[in-house]
Amino acid sequence: MILEILTPDKKVFEGEVASVTVPGTMGSFEILNNHAPIISTLEDGKLIVRTGGNTKQEVYLIHGGVVEVLNNKVMVLAEGITHR
Repeated sequence: MILEILTPDKKVFEGEVASVTVPGTMGSFEILNNHAPIISTLEDGKLIVRTGGNTKQEVYLIHGGVVEVLNNKVMVLAEGITHR
C-alpha cells in the first residue's frame, strides 16, 4: 500500500508501507493493505509507519490532521509533524 504524509508546507513521506498506525480522535488504529475506505480526524500523537514486512518502523509525532484511505492509498494531512 502507498502512504503519503503531507503538511501545509511540505511532503514528509511517500512510499510503499506494510502498515500505518494513526492517532484517531476515538483512539489509535492501524491501517493495513486492503483496508476499507475511511476518512478520520487525527489527534496529536504518534504516527507509526512500518515498512519491510513490519521489521522496520519510523515514528512521527503529528499535531492534528486528517487521514484518508482509498484503494490501498493512505493520505495523512497533518497540521504539523516532527520525525522521531
